[in-house]
Amino acid sequence: MSALIYWFRQDLRLHDQPALQQALLHAAKTNSTLLPIYCHDPMQDAPTRWGFVRMGAHRRQVLADSLYDLDQQLQKLGSRLLVLTGKPRQLLPQLAKQLQASQIYCEDIAAPEEQDEVRALTQAGLSVHTHWQSSLLHPADLPFQASELPDVFSSFRQKVERAKVAPRRPLATPSRLPALPDISQVDAALLPSLKNSLSKINPTQTQPDARTAFAYNLPSCRASEVGGLDYLQRYFATDKASSYKETRNGLIGLDYSTKFSIWLSLGTLSPRQIDDALQDYEEEYGENDSTYWIWFELLWRDYFRMLHLKYGRRLYRARGLSDHKLPKHPAENFQRWISGETGQPWIDAAMRELSATGYLSNRMRQNVASFWVHDLQGDWPAAAAWFESQLIDYDVYSNQGNWLYLAGRGTDPRGSRRFSPEKQTKDYDADGAYRRLWGTLR
Repeated sequence: MSALIYWFRQDLRLHDQPALQQALLHAAKTNSTLLPIYCHDPMQDAPTRWGFVRMGAHRRQVLADSLYDLDQQLQKLGSRLLVLTGKPRQLLPQLAKQLQASQIYCEDIAAPEEQDEVRALTQAGLSVHTHWQSSLLHPADLPFQASELPDVFSSFRQKVERAKVAPRRPLATPSRLPALPDISQVDAALLPSLKNSLSKINPTQTQPDARTAFAYNLPSCRASEVGGLDYLQRYFATDKASSYKETRNGLIGLDYSTKFSIWLSLGTLSPRQIDDALQDYEEEYGENDSTYWIWFELLWRDYFRMLHLKYGRRLYRARGLSDHKLPKHPAENFQRWISGETGQPWIDAAMRELSATGYLSNRMRQNVASFWVHDLQGDWPAAAAWFESQLIDYDVYSNQGNWLYLAGRGTDPRGSRRFSPEKQTKDYDADGAYRRLWGTLR
C-alpha cells in the first residue's frame, strides 16, 4: 500500500482545507495511507542579526497549543499528527523514502522562504501538490490576473466589489481520514513523541501578562481550531459585529476588536468560515457599516497576499519597492524602542504591552511603526523582525505589507505615513487609561 504525506504549514485546521481534501481524494483513488506531519524549522530558534530569536515565547505557546489540539482532532478521525524538528527540505525526503512515499500535499505560501522549501523538495524528486487556501477570495476568481493587481488597495476593493466576487463556500471537516502508514520501518530518530516534539518548540510554559487584551492561556481564547470555531460562534451570538467600526480603535480588553487575526495567522480558522458566519449574522440582524468593515478588513488581508503573487521577492528587499537607501540601524534607539523606554509614554505603553502579551491593537501597531521609522529614523527590517518574534498573530504577508506601507516602500503612491504621537494620544487615550495601565503615565 502506497503512502501520502500531508504537510501542515500555516493551516492548522481540518475545516475548509482544500489541500487536505485533495490529498484525501488521491488517497481514496490509490488506496493510500496518509501521514499528517508538521515541521518546526530550527531557523525559528536561531538568533536574528539583531540578537533575538525569530519566534518568541508567546508565539511558541500558541503554536504548541494549536498543534496539540490538532493532534487531538486527528485522533478522533483515526489518525495522528507527527511533529518533527528540522528543515522540511532535509526531513521530508528522508521520511518519504523510508515510507516509500513520493507525493506530498500542502498549502501554497507565496513568500520566499516558504517557496524555497517547496522548490527544494521538488528538486529532491518529490511530487509536491500545493494549494492556495489562506485568503478569503481565491486568486482565480478575481477580475484580473495577479500581474494586473492594482497597486492601491481602494482600486483593488472597488474592482472586486463591482465584479461581485464572492468567497467560495467553506469546505466541511472530513468525517474520516485514511489509515496511518506503518511507521515501524521509519528511523526512530525521526519519530519523537508528540510531547517531546512540543517541548522542543515550547520548552517553557508561557502566560501573557494579566493586563492583556487577549488571554491566550484561558479556555475562552484558545488559539486552536476548536477554540477558534467556538470563539467565532460566541462572537456572532452577540451584537459586537454591529458596532465594530465604532469600537475597533480601542486599546484595552478583548471586545473592542474581533481578534480573529490570532486564529487566521495560525490557520486554525478559515477566512471563508468567518465570512460565512458574518453573512449568517447579516441575514438575521441586518447589514451596517460595522459588519461591512469586517469584510473590508478581510479584503485588506487578502490584498497583502495578492501583492506577494505580483511582486514576490521584491517585497523582501531592504529597500522594498522603492529606490530609497535604507537608514543605518540605530542600535541604541532600537533597544529603547523594543523595551518601551523611548520617553514617549504613548509609544512606550504599546511596546511594553507587545513584549508582555504578544499582542497589540492595530491602532498601536501603526503608531509604534511610524515612531520607529519617522521619529527615531530607524530601519524598518529590524522592527518588522521584532514584530515577527513577538506577535501571536504574526502573518508573513500582513507583516511585510504593513511595514512596507508605513515605511513608504510599498505600492502606496502617497509615500510614507507619519502619525503624530501627541495627536494620537489626544484622539485615542485622552483620559490616560491606556498609558496608566502600562505604567507610562502616573
